[in-house]
Amino acid sequence: MSEKKISRTHRLVLMAMLAAVQIVLSRFLSINLWNLKIGFAFVPIALAGMLLGPLGAGLTGVIADLIGATLFPSGVFFPGFTLTAFITAFGYGFFLYQKQDMPHILGAVLFSEIVGTILLNTKWLSILYGTPFLPTMIPRLGQAVGMTVVEIIVIRLLAKYVPQLKKAI
Repeated sequence: MSEKKISRTHRLVLMAMLAAVQIVLSRFLSINLWNLKIGFAFVPIALAGMLLGPLGAGLTGVIADLIGATLFPSGVFFPGFTLTAFITAFGYGFFLYQKQDMPHILGAVLFSEIVGTILLNTKWLSILYGTPFLPTMIPRLGQAVGMTVVEIIVIRLLAKYVPQLKKAI
């Protein structure tokens, strides 16, 4: 059975809806400290990866970051975080678009946490605040480990509903 193609209009609406949910989860329903962020803002981006593929997810991440930073700033705008939003969302799409089995989920989450949280965002924070990279990274390692476990569990649960979601859209 072939998978039906999502029209451009449906893709744009889905991207906008997922970006809006990501903004709410990230800006209002997350724990934000200057160097740590804990929450479920990854959920709509992971869903974008599963439903829209790498480029659609990447664009959703960029849209959410730009609109969120413009309407609800939580500090100074820094384009590095937008780049990280694109790269990590693209990673979710790369790993999860065709298959949502455990190896693909693990790949997506590890890519997001290692490349996005530990490396890139730590680099941007050290540049923004003028702090050394390693001391900035150390508390973020605990966040990354905790969020890795949470993301694996949540994405595994979401993956069960992807076939129904694809039929609905």
